[in-house]
Amino acid sequence: MNTYQRIVLASRPQGEISPDNFRLETLPVPEIQDGEVLIRNHYLSLDPYMRGRMQDSKSYAEPQPLNATMIGGTVGEIVATKNPRFAVGDQVISMSGWTEMAVSDGSLLRKLDTTHIPLSAYLGAVGMPGLTAWYGLSQIMQPKAGETVVVSAASGAVGSVVGQLARQRGCRVVGIAGGQEKCAYVVNELGFDACIDYKADDWQAALTAATPDGVDALFENVGGAVFDATLTRMNPFGRIALCGMIAGYNGEAVPIQNSRVFLTMRLTMRGFIVSEHMDLWPQGLQELGAQVASGQLKFRESVAQGLAQAPEALIGLLKGRNFGKQLVRLI
Repeated sequence: MNTYQRIVLASRPQGEISPDNFRLETLPVPEIQDGEVLIRNHYLSLDPYMRGRMQDSKSYAEPQPLNATMIGGTVGEIVATKNPRFAVGDQVISMSGWTEMAVSDGSLLRKLDTTHIPLSAYLGAVGMPGLTAWYGLSQIMQPKAGETVVVSAASGAVGSVVGQLARQRGCRVVGIAGGQEKCAYVVNELGFDACIDYKADDWQAALTAATPDGVDALFENVGGAVFDATLTRMNPFGRIALCGMIAGYNGEAVPIQNSRVFLTMRLTMRGFIVSEHMDLWPQGLQELGAQVASGQLKFRESVAQGLAQAPEALIGLLKGRNFGKQLVRLI
């Protein structure tokens, strides 16, 4: 290969993102210098946090620069090396972004073992999404056997792992997802006790029926009306891990109407960013990797083919069109 492609952020979205906010570029493959490696990326991870990075606003991280490679996690293979720590053929995970190839000095690369774990899983169940689920459940929600746990976006990359880990702890697990197909998968394949289809007309009654003993812990990915309704089901001293508010990622207001329950039920809600807890990553990755390798932890992927499809795939992710972890296959 003499050239490769990348996608940059060409403009900041106003409201919903559009393919016009991105630009596909073709560049010559760079020559690596001493200490560097050249990576050919196989998969790109698409995640909801990318929408927030596209805005030039105050947040937990700096905004995505314009005319620069769009941020994103990748897994791939070393195809050239002048770094003694890496050999051609090594499979690695990095934050190369929306690009087919990348140069690295190796400082932020991690070698991957794909003997028992598929390469793509390191961007999902054994990657940042899985760790997000593991951290929110184990460090914030801390559910006990017999308690009721509710998980929004239950069929997604994060929510699906939360529910399975909670079931392993002996909890009653209720998922919330969009559509009968996703709810069937959550119950029949992932082992949740129940799943609420928020697109159904009777979803509020279904939520009440599925949580007869109330809710002890909530993993929240979405916000909005369903979050508000779940708050009314919370038990005293309930714990909420606030992972995302995807209902408001395009600038929509997501007020909490039932905020009084935080006082009356003495609730604790904590927002978190898993990349701020790197000290716990080795423990989480070891546990998740062992479960995926043994088949105990299940996952599902939606895969778009080719870098050019990444913008539409991200738009679909933000609209809930994906099923499981959203990836882009680059080769």
